[in-house]
Amino acid sequence: MPVVSSVKNVEALTMTFVAEFEAAVDRVWQVWADPRKLERWWGPPTWPATFETYEFKPGGRVHYYMTGPDGTRSRGWWTITAVEAPHRLEFDDGFADENFEPVDPKDTTHGVVTFEQVGDRTRMTTVSTFTSAEQLERMAEMGMEEGMRSAQDQIDALL
Repeated sequence: MPVVSSVKNVEALTMTFVAEFEAAVDRVWQVWADPRKLERWWGPPTWPATFETYEFKPGGRVHYYMTGPDGTRSRGWWTITAVEAPHRLEFDDGFADENFEPVDPKDTTHGVVTFEQVGDRTRMTTVSTFTSAEQLERMAEMGMEEGMRSAQDQIDALL
């Protein structure tokens, strides 16, 4: 199982996931850089993702939706804020309406993903920072921790 730890820190307003993979940093980086690979793991297995817009550069826009077992679509957006291949990716993200406009521009999180070689493995650390303890708790209640764990556990199959 790739995810080795997940920590919810209400005081720091963060949720952190650490996963390790038996692959080089460049290969793990590609599961983020290639939207077709990202589609194969972003979201829990029962909610696969489809990326409609994917501008993988600082300032780039990303629009995607996840489709639930009953056909329900949950839409999201990212604005990529930093790309330092193959070691760091940062983005703001939030929920989107049917036109991929932010549902609430103030209800965003900031994600930082880092990749480091640890022996013959790659450690991928994903930190989501929230705007408030209430937002963090709401996302936790929506199943973010379980969803992110099950999503990242799908990466091994791509590597």
